[in-house]
Parts: sequence; structure tokens; C-alpha cells
Amino acid sequence: MSSRRKHISQRIAQLDAWHDHQEIVYLLTCHVYPWDIERALEFALFRTYAVPSISGLLARTGELTKRSQKRYDDTEIIMYTLAEHGYDSELGRKALRRMNQMHGRFSIPNDQMLYVLTTFIYEPTRWIERYGWRTSAENEKLATFYFYREVGRRMNIKDIPDDYHELEQFNIEYERQHFRYAPSNRAVGDATCDLFLSFYLPKPLWPLGRPLLYAMMDKPLLDAFGFPHPSPLLRKITTGGLKLRSKVMRYWPEPDKPVLGSQRKRPTYPDGYTVEELGTFGH
Repeated sequence: MSSRRKHISQRIAQLDAWHDHQEIVYLLTCHVYPWDIERALEFALFRTYAVPSISGLLARTGELTKRSQKRYDDTEIIMYTLAEHGYDSELGRKALRRMNQMHGRFSIPNDQMLYVLTTFIYEPTRWIERYGWRTSAENEKLATFYFYREVGRRMNIKDIPDDYHELEQFNIEYERQHFRYAPSNRAVGDATCDLFLSFYLPKPLWPLGRPLLYAMMDKPLLDAFGFPHPSPLLRKITTGGLKLRSKVMRYWPEPDKPVLGSQRKRPTYPDGYTVEELGTFGH
């Protein structure tokens, strides 16, 4: 691999997981793994919909069954604003304030909020371990943990463990206890699958794309949504394609110019947006 391939990763290797965690998250998100982290965070949110109490709220409010594109855009913009600018920047504080206002409309249990937070920490790491062009370094894992722990504290989430592995165990146990089938899971899951497929395929081809999405999901997730299980061959082909991409990306240079998801043109906001209007129903 060329030195240019490694230059951002080499920079991260010199940084401290705690003192530099905001910079590490920014570099990972915008330079090292822009495509991978976006896909991982999409599936991180998707996993939360396998919890009936979460999917039930979303189904009742129509947040995903009727406004899936808008909720996706609002969530991504807030998460990218935090990653790109830091949670204590002026824009970061505005994004957190808006997110807290959005959540404050509902009575959401603390353990549910904590679980959603854990998906943003562990799902990107798991995705990168499976499909990234290199494995995550220890300081990268810890930096992601520290970053979202601080975000969680600013969201008034209680009882966030101070240990990376303790919080990961909470994530695993929560899914084991709360992933179960409910009609609301299926309704929200179908709407989200349609949204994901719309990014890549014209609508007539969505039925062909759905099995590929299912092939990227584990058995507990499929069962919680009531989705059909893909054949072992299709799963092998789908995951094999992602692993082949990772091998190609080893020789692809890390971009010197950051890939900024917050500045991407989005269907919900064709004329731009302000952080304060995210989550409102004026569009």
C-alpha cells in the first residue's frame, strides 16, 4: 500500500483515544471509512427497529412508515453535524439541542435510549471488522466509545458505563432480551428496506434487491422483523461482494478532502436547511 493510502490512518495512530476522540471520529467518518460508516449507521438504526417498543412508537407517529426519507435525512444530518464539528462546537450544541427537543416529545425509557446509543458505537466497529479495508485500531474503538458516551451524557442518558466492554455487553444482552417479532417491527422494517433500496434501484427492481438486504442481516434480526431467511448461497455472494470491495479499497487512497455528509444535497431539503428546523413538519 502506498504512503498516501495510509496518511490519515497513520495520523490517527498517533492520537490519544481520550484526548483526541473527537478528531479521531471526524477522521474515521470523513476520510478513512466514509462509505462504510454511513452504511453501518444505517444498519445501526435498523437494528433498533427490531425492538417492539421502539418500532411501535415510530409506527404510531408515522415517523418511518409515512416520513421515512425525512426521518432518515434528519437523523443523518444531526449525526454528521456532531461527527464533523464536534459535540461542543456551536453547530454541535445546536444539533444536540434539536435532538433532545425531538426526543422530548415522547416518554422514552432510559434503557431504550442507552441501547440506541450503543448501536452507534458498536455497529460501525462490527461492520469494519467484517467489511472494512483494515481492522479497527484499539484507539479508534475507544475514541468512538468516548465520543458517544459524551454525546449520551449531553442527551441526559443515565447509567452509561465507563468501560467499553461493559457497555458492549449491555448491547448484546439488550438485543437478546428485546428482539422479538411484532407487526410494528415489520411495518417499520418494510418501510426502511424500501428507503434503502430507493438509494440504489428504480422501484420496479426493489423486489430483486430485497433478498440482498436480508442476506446482510443476522438470524435474530430477520426473525424480529419476520423477514424470510436468505439462502446460504445468496448470503455468501452478498457478503463476498462486500469483502471483495474491502480488498480493492486497500489500494484506494484515503481522500485528502473530507467527505461531509452534512453538506450532501438531500431530497427533504432541496434548498438547504438549518439545524433548528430538523425534525419539524414544515417540509
